[in-house]
Amino acid sequence: MAKPNKSLPTREWIEQLRRRFPCEKELDRILTRKLQRRAGPPYSPVSLETLVSGTEALLRSQLKDGFEITKAQWLSGGASKLQMSFLLKWNQPGVGPTTTPMVLRMEPSESLVETSRLREFQIIKAMQDVVLVPPAYWIDPDGSYLPYPAIVYGFVTGVTKPSNVVSNVSGLGTDLGPALRPILAPQFVDCLARIHLFDWRRAELGAFDRPAPGTVEAAEWQLNYWERVWEEDINEDVPLMRLAIAWLRKNMPVADSISVIHGDYRTGNFLYTEHDNRISCWLDWEMAHLGDRHEDIAWVHNITYGHYAEDGKTFLICGMMPESEFCAAYEKASGLAIDQTRLRYYKIKNAFQIATIALATPYRVAGGGKSHQDILVAWIMGAGYPILNDLRLLLEEVL
Repeated sequence: MAKPNKSLPTREWIEQLRRRFPCEKELDRILTRKLQRRAGPPYSPVSLETLVSGTEALLRSQLKDGFEITKAQWLSGGASKLQMSFLLKWNQPGVGPTTTPMVLRMEPSESLVETSRLREFQIIKAMQDVVLVPPAYWIDPDGSYLPYPAIVYGFVTGVTKPSNVVSNVSGLGTDLGPALRPILAPQFVDCLARIHLFDWRRAELGAFDRPAPGTVEAAEWQLNYWERVWEEDINEDVPLMRLAIAWLRKNMPVADSISVIHGDYRTGNFLYTEHDNRISCWLDWEMAHLGDRHEDIAWVHNITYGHYAEDGKTFLICGMMPESEFCAAYEKASGLAIDQTRLRYYKIKNAFQIATIALATPYRVAGGGKSHQDILVAWIMGAGYPILNDLRLLLEEVL
């Protein structure tokens, strides 16, 4: 079979991928749309005026009374998404006339991680009474009013790191410092336990397929999704990734229960207020899904998100605490046991996923000029090789 032109994907190739890697319906729709649009024009800069007018059109479709958008400005953060903050003067139901700080979060033509704004909207809604999240107001799931699919949620105050600390992109390797760690770490663990204990069956999560407990569906669906992304985006073969996916397929674990999985639970994705050092909001739910809790626990452990303590010997996961302390604290907070075999499995699965995000998709997005942050996206590719080395070390433990 001829090598496909991934920059000009054919309908036949897209359908072949869909058959090879069946995944959740909404995720299949998102990935299929990505490939169908790939041959289209590159990302074109979007002005604030365009975002404001699109947001106004969205709000007119949702609100009966008049409103006014003021003080619109670009908002940093969000990695590969476009974000605008603004004030909305409106007649809020149950509140009356008020002014509310809000954020518009919109994807570019093709994103570093292609995800569903509908799923993001639904999971934030579901988490309102579980952990602190921004209030989710409106959604444009198909880009009917804005240039691309978008979500509007409330602005929450806080910082991702101490104001006097310099960190890497997206909060990678943030050093919170020895005084702050013991204050934030228990909150960090408690929030994860709350998420995993939440009874998601009572939530409106229509865009999420539900893997069955007592089966390997949770692992298999995730493997199908991320191997499909790898095949769609990578420019050159990487034998180590082939070895990893073969091992992952052969050793898929049975999930004893199904939980909400944040999907990117780490330092850098929560805000805290510096006057009292309390976590004020959990962000970046775009990779959330239903699955095995060990996937989130393993994500916390990834070396990309941690660093060594001041002694130069003790590795702090997510810059918080040593692995043994984290696991003990999680089991106490949740009442759920951590299965070391499943934890090891998801460490390898997550390393495969992160390598895909770093090595495969950035090449395709930057090469096609599909993002507003081509330099950042290309920079991320450089992190791919240390991540591959981490994957190698993890595989050496099991092979």
